[in-house]
Amino acid sequence: MSVDLTAGGTQPDPPIEARKSTTPETAEPSKWHQTFLKITQGNALISVLAVILALLVGGIMIAFTDPTVQAASRYFFARPGDLIVAVWQSVTGAYIALFQGSIYNFGAPTFARAIRPLTETLTFATPLIAAGLGVALAFRVGMFNIGGRGQMLMASAAAGWVAFSLDLPWGIHMIVALVAGLAAGALWAGIAGLLKARTGAHEVIVTIMLNYIAFYFVSWMLRTPGLLQAPGSNNPKTPAMADTAVFPLLLGDQYNLHFGFVLTILATILVWWIISRSSLGFKFRAVGENPHAARVAGINVKSMYVYAMLIAGALVGLAGVSQVLGTITTGFSADIDAGIGFDAITVALLGRSTPWGTFAAGILFGAFKAGGFAMQAGEGVPIEIVTVVQALIVLFIAAPPLVRTIFFLPSPERDQRKRDKARAKELKAEMMGVTK
Repeated sequence: MSVDLTAGGTQPDPPIEARKSTTPETAEPSKWHQTFLKITQGNALISVLAVILALLVGGIMIAFTDPTVQAASRYFFARPGDLIVAVWQSVTGAYIALFQGSIYNFGAPTFARAIRPLTETLTFATPLIAAGLGVALAFRVGMFNIGGRGQMLMASAAAGWVAFSLDLPWGIHMIVALVAGLAAGALWAGIAGLLKARTGAHEVIVTIMLNYIAFYFVSWMLRTPGLLQAPGSNNPKTPAMADTAVFPLLLGDQYNLHFGFVLTILATILVWWIISRSSLGFKFRAVGENPHAARVAGINVKSMYVYAMLIAGALVGLAGVSQVLGTITTGFSADIDAGIGFDAITVALLGRSTPWGTFAAGILFGAFKAGGFAMQAGEGVPIEIVTVVQALIVLFIAAPPLVRTIFFLPSPERDQRKRDKARAKELKAEMMGVTK
């Protein structure tokens, strides 16, 4: 009870609900504020800001490695403006070269030549997206598919053998080689899924070991006549792919963009449908969130592990098929994966394990690969800096509180602590009211 000194009487305390609604800490935020919080605390904005931060740090590294900047820094106190100009020209020149080497070349004489960098970006992005989808799908089921390299190698070997050894009509030959590659990638990844389901073996260890097995197995086949080695050659390399099995070019002979990019788009749509619209995708997400609760709900968790790895392996296999039937059709060696199997992990992380996020991340990393060579050739920037920028993106993606602190964004962790503190105060006030 509270005392009313003006009227000389007493009044009952207001209901707890009324007190809660008037407490500043627990007041319901407006719709505009809720929208602002959703945007600033969402994964998409964090990913964009992580890329911006990585580019800023990369710009600092570019400036430090530039000979002109190093020369100007020796007389900084005499003429500081020279250092500032040198840093500006070094960083802007490098990133302009990155843009012109990956998106649009303003100095090209024709429009067809000007858009060639964009087609190169999409060509580089094709296997990255496909392999990233395989890693992302496994992530959604709570599994870490680290075996992209082995799955790509086995898919490349199967598709390549069909492409150069069989004599089939155009179209049918390409489909048979594609199916062989997808099946090989799926079966190789399915080994890890089956071992996890039957024995509980951790998929990270199994897939890493399968990478080594696939590499040495394919290397042996490349050195063995009658398997993958080109007839009459001592080099560990396959013959050229038959023209009937090669992916057609999408924009003509002047561009390298091939039919594999279309298949990657279709694969993205398929993965989106599986995860978001199918009952199998619901089971995948349930197992990924809590396999024990999913088992209680009647979901066969062991089967989900096997199915997920089979589909993930087929997606990574598509990356290997795109390499041998689209990008490198003159014959391949044991380095056909080109590090894509490991880059796919970065792509999936940046894409937050979502189909379209992975698609966008693959294009971004494809732009880094295409533009990195232009930076090195035009501005003398070490190609390793592009790799460092990619690593920094992953670093910032893995540390959202750091990104929010740098850009002074609202923190959901801090807001949750405030709500918990306000709730504790309310409970304490209620307890004091009861004891009175």
